[in-house]
Amino acid sequence: MATSKNTGSTEDVLLAKAMNIWSKYSKLITIAGIAVIVLIAGYYGYRNFIQKPKEEKASDAIFKAEEYYRMDSVNLALNGDGQYPGFLSVINKYSGTDAANLACFYAGSCYLKLGDNANAVKYLKKFSTSARQIQARAYKLLGDANADLGKSKEALDYYIKAANHFTDDQAGSADALFMAAYLADRVLKDSKEAISLYKELKEKYPNTQQGMDADKYLAQLGVYDAD
Repeated sequence: MATSKNTGSTEDVLLAKAMNIWSKYSKLITIAGIAVIVLIAGYYGYRNFIQKPKEEKASDAIFKAEEYYRMDSVNLALNGDGQYPGFLSVINKYSGTDAANLACFYAGSCYLKLGDNANAVKYLKKFSTSARQIQARAYKLLGDANADLGKSKEALDYYIKAANHFTDDQAGSADALFMAAYLADRVLKDSKEAISLYKELKEKYPNTQQGMDADKYLAQLGVYDAD
């Protein structure tokens, strides 16, 4: 019987403590609960009634610019044709969408074709994707733009990033790695770095044209046995 009384007494104490805590903090707990509900509802509303429609509009808006890009009509792709927007308009009007992000890649590529390397770097640096082959391509273009700007060290870094980002694309990776090696050799005059990169090129991509040419460039650097 004593055990039963003690158990009941303990439960009463716990209940009293719980009620005491609730009486002290009920208002705070209620406000916190409401705040969580409002945040969840707000996020759901934003995603479904603002962001999703915006994504759909952006996707519709970019299609003509992509068509012009494929036609190599660079100015129309960038600036639009008066009826359909170009990449720059998509970037400004639909910022935060996937289409605007992709438009940054296209805009950077367009500016590179136009010889406007500063703007090419500006927009390519804004672009980011989990699609590794496309991101590797963006790094390669950043290497090209920086090289044309005379920023050889930055170009070298981007070429190396491009070469290592998606190695399944052997042709693209070999091309970027060759550009890195050539830049180190002919522009930066860093023979040690160039030799290392040419050796890496020969080892990783022996079946590519760049890999097969590596020995020729190594020989010019005084390396006749690269194995």
